[in-house]
Amino acid sequence: MRFWKMHGLGNDYIVIDNRNQEISGKQAAQLTKRLCERRFSVGADGMLLVSRSKVAEVKMRIFNADGSEAEMCGNGIRCFSKYCYENGITKKHEFTVETLSGLKSVWLTLSSQDVVSVKVDMGAPNWERSSIPMTGEGTCINQDLDVNGEVFKVTCLSMGNPHCVIFVDCIDCFPVEEIGAKIENHKAFPKRTNVGFVEVLNKSELNVRVWERGCGETLACGTGTCAAVAAANKLGLVGDKITVHVLGGDLQVEVAESLFLSGAAEKVFEGTLFGGPQNVV
Repeated sequence: MRFWKMHGLGNDYIVIDNRNQEISGKQAAQLTKRLCERRFSVGADGMLLVSRSKVAEVKMRIFNADGSEAEMCGNGIRCFSKYCYENGITKKHEFTVETLSGLKSVWLTLSSQDVVSVKVDMGAPNWERSSIPMTGEGTCINQDLDVNGEVFKVTCLSMGNPHCVIFVDCIDCFPVEEIGAKIENHKAFPKRTNVGFVEVLNKSELNVRVWERGCGETLACGTGTCAAVAAANKLGLVGDKITVHVLGGDLQVEVAESLFLSGAAEKVFEGTLFGGPQNVV
């Protein structure tokens, strides 16, 4: 079973062509946990499976390092798109990908036959608590959230997966790991949540760190980046073309009817898994 190790600004994935359905959903969860363990295995933030689709060019399934399945991943879909093009699964420069959060359009930028960057239509944010999901009614825009007696102003939304955004004065001074873990598992979020910490630099730049549901803090998070921009734009803190500085590099987001995310995707290496999905060595 062949795989590629890939990353989008340090947010890394194991990508496998599973169009023959050799790996079942149950096997995928266990396989992901085993392969993503750093230092003892390949190591990654998650695993992406290429599947057949009846409604798009191809389908992407996303598994977090803890084996849970995610609805959408902005860095993952860029890696996934590069993998599909460079492996001949599609030869289109523009195509759609089926995800658990719906169909996503992607546009490839090529150098010779290599994909160097990918632009993704990430869709429009959904602010309704029921869609995040989050307890309560209506929306949660710059509202108080009590976290074990400490109160934070939060803005919550769905980018196809749940996000809770907190604006901070100094992102490097903030206890991202401690607060991120607490909010991920907060009772207000029945399916847990990703947590974004955002420092506004000016009208066109943000510093962002993201505690990802099922992964912990990663070097980059595409949906988290879009959630941060959407929240900042909603509060009038930024305009409609923003550069976002994450730990792994820079991403560009354009705000229109949808959010458009652009950034690099890299292949690190490729290899072979022996023993099949139930007994990989």
